[in-house]
Amino acid sequence: MKNSPGTDFGERMLNAAASESIRHLFSKSESVEVSIRCFPSSKLLQGSIDNFKMSGRGLVIRRDFWVEEMRFETDAVAIDFGSVLGGKIRLKQPTQAIAQVTLTEAGINDAFKSELVVKRMQNITEPALMNLSGGEPVSFDEVQLKLLPENKIQIFAKAVLPNNTVPISMTASVAIERRRRVSFQNPKFEPEAVPEDLRGISEILTMAFAEILDNMVDLDRFDLDGVLLRINRLETEGDKLIFSGYAQIERFPNAGRK
Repeated sequence: MKNSPGTDFGERMLNAAASESIRHLFSKSESVEVSIRCFPSSKLLQGSIDNFKMSGRGLVIRRDFWVEEMRFETDAVAIDFGSVLGGKIRLKQPTQAIAQVTLTEAGINDAFKSELVVKRMQNITEPALMNLSGGEPVSFDEVQLKLLPENKIQIFAKAVLPNNTVPISMTASVAIERRRRVSFQNPKFEPEAVPEDLRGISEILTMAFAEILDNMVDLDRFDLDGVLLRINRLETEGDKLIFSGYAQIERFPNAGRK
């Protein structure tokens, strides 16, 4: 928690309560900085604050999903002053904040190893895949994603069939759909990384994997307690994937929800 030199007792009390609440959004965090502005402080008695800012680094959501940085900032917010006296913050009505979320290439690749994501890529029974595997389920593993300029990505993985493992390789563009889903668009098979004798089957498996991936990343699956994220745009920048949008804050989070 950071306080400016002129921060008075009311703001310090708000900052302390907000920091404690925000901390419970995450399984782990390297740092969480909260700043609440209320001037003059007498407005707090009416439950009015001017501005709320949060900045966090090294955040882990639901124990598996690493966020390099998350920021959001609101305009004026109405709160229940009585809740502050109890060490909590209760909103009188939901509020919106501008938001920015930064993921790293390494963090994304770690997410592909998480239990939630691995389950989505195991024992797939799509008819097109089972035709290649003699009627047996197909799995994908060892996924490695590389961020490229101009909102493009490159992905390498392995398709596990009953009697064979086939490397797959693709490029695609990433975009946002309906402000909450990451879409992998215009997938293209990249044969150079695949042995020549496997390229035919690898191309089919790659396109099937691209379809599975395109239906996998929905922000609502990574919900934060009381905070709904919506994304307007994204961009790749070196080894970072940066989302910009807004956060719908229904309530301040409760302790214990991570």
